[in-house]
Amino acid sequence: MSSDSTSDTAAKPLNRPMLTVAIMLATLMQTLDSTIANVALPHMQGALSASQDEITWVLTSYIVAAAIATPLTGWLSDRLSIKRLLVVAITGFTVASALCGLAETLTQIVGARLLQGIFGASLVPLSQSILLDVNPREKQGQAMAVWGMGVMVGPILGPTLGGWLTDSYNWRWVFFINLPIGAFALFGVLTFLPSKEPRHDVKFDAFGFATLGLAIGALQAMLDRGEQLDWFGSKEIVTEAIVAALAFAFFLVHTATVGERSFFKYKLLKDRNFATGTFFIFVIGAVMYATRALLPPMLQNLMNYPVATTGLVTAPSGAGTMLAMLVAGRLLKRFDARLLLLCGFLISAFALWQMMQYTIVLSASDIVWPGVIQGFGLGLVFVPLSALTFSTLTPQLRADGTATYSLMRNIGSSIGISIVQTLMTRNTQVSHSDLAANISVFNPAMQSMLSGGSMRDLAALDVSITQQAAMIAYLNDFKLMFVATLLVVPLLLLIRPSRQAPAESVAHAAMD
Repeated sequence: MSSDSTSDTAAKPLNRPMLTVAIMLATLMQTLDSTIANVALPHMQGALSASQDEITWVLTSYIVAAAIATPLTGWLSDRLSIKRLLVVAITGFTVASALCGLAETLTQIVGARLLQGIFGASLVPLSQSILLDVNPREKQGQAMAVWGMGVMVGPILGPTLGGWLTDSYNWRWVFFINLPIGAFALFGVLTFLPSKEPRHDVKFDAFGFATLGLAIGALQAMLDRGEQLDWFGSKEIVTEAIVAALAFAFFLVHTATVGERSFFKYKLLKDRNFATGTFFIFVIGAVMYATRALLPPMLQNLMNYPVATTGLVTAPSGAGTMLAMLVAGRLLKRFDARLLLLCGFLISAFALWQMMQYTIVLSASDIVWPGVIQGFGLGLVFVPLSALTFSTLTPQLRADGTATYSLMRNIGSSIGISIVQTLMTRNTQVSHSDLAANISVFNPAMQSMLSGGSMRDLAALDVSITQQAAMIAYLNDFKLMFVATLLVVPLLLLIRPSRQAPAESVAHAAMD
């Protein structure tokens, strides 16, 4: 870029509010799509003539493609510039969304979802990097609060919005809703985001990306299909586990060997705040998404809640998150961020303790309030954690750092969901066996039913036992997440508060 053009760009005032709106529209579009299609799957299955296993590819293809493409964000942002990459990502994601809505066969929609995942992978890390770059140090807490709303509220509101669109129109509008959002986001980015000259000297580490992408893709596929295929009883899962392990081993050896030329910037791990923060976001991803994966089937299968009602009683947790993020951005100016993190984790743990008290009979308020409290706690964690994680990281490493941060959150959610779903299935079977062992002629309380009861009575008894066994399994999962949340609290001591900005200028880094 010439000196004249640079000075013109620098002289043009930065419209942060409008740029933030555009960035957040792009973020919300991507995070909504991570869950909005879930409730529409049965409708897609009939329209596309797909089996139960085949229709899940609509979800799997998106998750795996996004996971593989996320690590590319740092290199592409250097090679193309952040603005050009964001324009390509928003345009590609919006077009892919239209293709999803127009799909007539399973092959077409799976292909379109792959494109959605590839183009959408960079939207979340880029939005975080841009908001950190264009805001001065004292406003970064508020910027992360706004960014966090899109990242955390999107997946929570996705099923509710998806259910409403599917019931009121049809499943295709789950994807068509992205078209106006994408158009506004694209216009905002083209208008308000300053341009930055790309770096043509950056080289692409093909072997590093190939091994890391293969490891992440195989791991995601294993986690997504493990429960369906009985985990390591399946040759497919064993193969995916071996591929993931070998590919990651090659990646580690390659990274340690080539040093600075590696695809992964190992300098990120030398920053204690960043390393600790990525571990925390991994745990948050596991706890938050695992809870969201457990509640809807529990309410619908055990308590016969309609889909619309399930969405209404789980959606208020998003309100708790939004409220906490609005408050946390201001509290960061007055209190140590580690104190906010401690409060957030303890509040989240309290909500999980409340969920551990659930019974087979619950009122709407029994579901709403623990969800709101947990949402508030997670929101109180998310803002200071994002600010502290990147507070000591130089602007040159931000794009790679935000990509790694988002990737760890997604992997954490995949692992968390897989663990709780597997434990729920197995604990249901174990609890059913334990409860059924009491149904015997040797049990005085059961003798009259077993001797004089009809087959209908026995069937009703078996249904009741199955419900109670499933409820016990759900409570065990909530207990596991409660313990995991408390166990990470001592690690807050590893985070050091940042009292001064890095030597490089944080504000307006996108305009250099």
